[in-house]
Amino acid sequence: MRLKVKAATSVHSEIASACGWSVWNELFTCSDDQTIHKWNSIGESEGKVCQLDAYFTDIHWYPLSSKKNQAGGTDVFAVGCTNGTFKILSRTGRLEKNVEAHTGACVALRWSYDGTALATAGEDGSVKIWSRNGMLRSTLAQTDSPVYSVVWAADSDQLCYSTGCNIVINSVQSSSKQTSWKAHEGVVLKVDWSAINHMIVSGGEDCKYKVWDSYGRLLYQSSPFDYSVTSVAWSPSGDLFAVGSFDTLQLCDSMGWAHSKSHLKCGSLLSISWTPDGTQLAAAGGTGAIMHGQVVDIALEDGRVRVNLEDSCKLLVQDILSETVDDLDFRDKVVKVSLGFNFLIVATSTQCHIYSTSNWNTPHIFDLKDTVTLALQCERHFLLMDNATGIQLFTYEGRQICNPRSQGACFWAVAALRPAVHGQQQPGAWP
Repeated sequence: MRLKVKAATSVHSEIASACGWSVWNELFTCSDDQTIHKWNSIGESEGKVCQLDAYFTDIHWYPLSSKKNQAGGTDVFAVGCTNGTFKILSRTGRLEKNVEAHTGACVALRWSYDGTALATAGEDGSVKIWSRNGMLRSTLAQTDSPVYSVVWAADSDQLCYSTGCNIVINSVQSSSKQTSWKAHEGVVLKVDWSAINHMIVSGGEDCKYKVWDSYGRLLYQSSPFDYSVTSVAWSPSGDLFAVGSFDTLQLCDSMGWAHSKSHLKCGSLLSISWTPDGTQLAAAGGTGAIMHGQVVDIALEDGRVRVNLEDSCKLLVQDILSETVDDLDFRDKVVKVSLGFNFLIVATSTQCHIYSTSNWNTPHIFDLKDTVTLALQCERHFLLMDNATGIQLFTYEGRQICNPRSQGACFWAVAALRPAVHGQQQPGAWP
């Protein structure tokens, strides 16, 4: 497994301070040249969205469970600014709210997973919670040092933030006790908390990244980089995370082990953002360059069959016994693949392909309504999950059996499951 990085593209004339993907797989980047630009999923600039009299520090899109819910004014994103304000902007760049939030810069901000609150962290050492409309709900914390990063827990009931050398987890309920620990020998510059595996990754000025559980216990510590670790970000599936430093972008598995390291010419990577389907990422560099990376060379094995993702739209299938090789090409980007029980399930951005390992020429194909976030197999059936329709159960002929629903279910949380099926673990699947 590795990260295939596209050559740096520069449309910003100053530092690119932050980047964020929308649910449409559009990338929005902001810079010290006071502009916000939009990019498509293949890394091509689609022009300037807006220009404001502000210097940006962070950007985050409003979370949505489905593209269908984007109507009605919820297709918005928030940006933090060095003048202490945060702004809520529409997809077209129209300013909806301008809120005075902090004394000094508003360094970081994040929407809660349920979309009901916005957390901001400031140079003044405060962490504040705001409503969707920009009304102050509470000041969660007031520290002596600037807060450089903030992130919500999966249940939107806790916040994790970094101040000085410490990481702090604080409950939104004021009566609950906070958890705090010294995480790095230098200032902690970035933290991220996976909604799926509930682990925390942090990076700091001591040139290391570390992986923690939600109780502050150290799970992994990297060897020192040459420069400070300036950005970290979990993939939506929780199986991978990316680490950014000066001219360096590294891909790691959930336990911290590095799988690839890319050396770039883009300065310090100040922000990393994954696409909602978790297949690619973007990073904003200190030179103004925007990097695009695609996760490739992921391999699965089950019995005599080995499957390898060669490119975003191409799978290489090898039969180890007969020593035959087949290429499977798809018109759309491959999002999820699962191999087991003599069947290969391939979910692209628009269709699901079901192959029998004894015949690669005539797959069963059906259309998908939304991006698949989970694929699980058992002996006679397989399960797909997406944010629009939830959990769906199919036969290997592509016939839908059922669509179980539960009121208030958090389908992104179900993605944490890797159940044993008929006493056997899921043979092979990737994030």
